[in-house]
Amino acid sequence: MLSDTKCRNAKPGAKPLKLPDGKGLYLMVMPNGTKAWRYRFKLTKGGETRESVYAIGHYAAAPPGESKEQAAVRRAAGGFTLEEARQERLRARGLVKQGINPAHYRQQQRQKVARDAEASFEIVARAWIEGRDWTQATKDERLRLLQRVAFPQIGAIPVKQIESASILSLLKAAAKKNGPTVAAQARTTIFKVFELAREEYGVTSNPVLAWQEALPKNKTQHKRALTPKEIGEFLRDLDGRERNVQTVAAFRLMWLTLCRPSEVTGARWSEIDLEAAAWTIGSERMKKRMEHRVPLPAQAVNLLKSLQPLTGHRPHVFPHRDRRSEPMTDANLRQALHAMGWAGRYSPHATRTTGSTILNEQGYPADWIERQLAHGEPNRVRSTYNHARHFADRTRMMQAWADYLDSLKNGAGNVVPLHAA
Repeated sequence: MLSDTKCRNAKPGAKPLKLPDGKGLYLMVMPNGTKAWRYRFKLTKGGETRESVYAIGHYAAAPPGESKEQAAVRRAAGGFTLEEARQERLRARGLVKQGINPAHYRQQQRQKVARDAEASFEIVARAWIEGRDWTQATKDERLRLLQRVAFPQIGAIPVKQIESASILSLLKAAAKKNGPTVAAQARTTIFKVFELAREEYGVTSNPVLAWQEALPKNKTQHKRALTPKEIGEFLRDLDGRERNVQTVAAFRLMWLTLCRPSEVTGARWSEIDLEAAAWTIGSERMKKRMEHRVPLPAQAVNLLKSLQPLTGHRPHVFPHRDRRSEPMTDANLRQALHAMGWAGRYSPHATRTTGSTILNEQGYPADWIERQLAHGEPNRVRSTYNHARHFADRTRMMQAWADYLDSLKNGAGNVVPLHAA
């Protein structure tokens, strides 16, 4: 075995001199004075065994008082002491046992480091979105949020170069331009993107963490149930927005079915059977990845029939204003709330909370309500059974709910309460 003294004192000759340390590691002293660490190994692939040599680096003596940081810089430049070369041999041997050529592995790692150093925020963000177990509609919604709020400012910047001050600046701009709700959503999304950057792209810290308290608070009560009086007021305010037919209709369909905003805005005519008064949303569009059959009360059927002459020739019930082959976005609903003066009092997601609260208060069975809201059932077989079993029950419940909404909209002094069947 070698010693540090022997390595340091080895003199070059007319021919390369090989000084073995054992277990495949040796120091090659070249005629020009270079002292190179080499590891000889055998790798078997496809039944064939080949001998190869892995170049670890060159010999270097650690100077007195060298810090860990200085040693890391020295190794990055290719200089290894005897003990460090032995550690590298152990790491290389571990790869060989897995059938991996350490030279090829190092090359791949260097390429990854170079790639990660150039990976922009937009590249990482798109990778994060694609990696989520979401419906395509949810992925598209999250991407649009980043396109509005983050990509214009930091999309092209390598994630490793983005500083926390840049994050605060763009989030404050989002709060001012789009409101605290959007800023809060953007902050959460950007935080998750940087968590992926930490795990896979070599980013050492998440810059979003510095701004826990620096942003305006989101005071919108997203899931606060509206009171019956507020429901009536909101439905009457919708009547004043009739020039925006699609957005108003989307709000009404959401209230009449208690479906999620993305499920409503992404509704396809192929999903709807007006004769059977049923709307079947495919599993790919559902949060829980299970098909959801929605009963349509008479008011919803009439609403959809009125839309057929306008959008029935399109794939979507509510096509995008500019890209007619795509659906409208949830942003249309939020923008309408701002225009109506309801932003901060009510958000589209609160519709489901409101319906659930009132239906529960009126004594409807929890199973019926949970089926209508498409909340998950751990047992998929039982879930499918209950879904079919309660469809007729839910049909009666949702017709009563639609009639109740009409009463609230009409401002009836004595609203007839819902009754469980």
